[in-house]
Amino acid sequence: MTRLVETMQAEGYAEPVLVLSNDVAAAGLERAARAGVPTAAIDHRPFGRDRAAFEAELLKPLLAAEPDVVCLAGFMRVLTPDFVERFAGRMLNIHPSLLPKYPGLHTHERALQAGDAQAGCTVHEVTPVLDDGPILGQARVDILTGDTPDTLAARVLKKEHQLYPAVLKRFVAGDRTPVLL
Repeated sequence: MTRLVETMQAEGYAEPVLVLSNDVAAAGLERAARAGVPTAAIDHRPFGRDRAAFEAELLKPLLAAEPDVVCLAGFMRVLTPDFVERFAGRMLNIHPSLLPKYPGLHTHERALQAGDAQAGCTVHEVTPVLDDGPILGQARVDILTGDTPDTLAARVLKKEHQLYPAVLKRFVAGDRTPVLL
């Protein structure tokens, strides 16, 4: 999120209108506020399993901000099909694997356990199916002997910081050609 805000502000290809989190203590909220970006946080925990009620609260600040594109970055909640469809064709997500491999959680552990030679990250359009939308960009890193999930995650994160801004810049210009790093 921080890297997206930085590149949008530095390069002017988009304007960050809101940073919204489900974690009221998220460090990104403070970073966004320091950058002059409005923030909001809706704690998902009081809603229990009532995702529709949680999403109704999420929508209030989101719709008030009137975003052209919604970028998920570190938002670790599964969104309902109704919520996703509301932003169809204009919601992006970054995922720490080379989709379609390893949707969901524990991607680095899974890549290591499988003996993969490479791992990476993917930016994709969000659809109602988890981590299954059209791929808009991927970046690869070699898996090194002795890698742990943490060391691999650190290298993948560096690629995420390059890939997501590159994809977003193209996406807002109407170019959905996949970015490959």
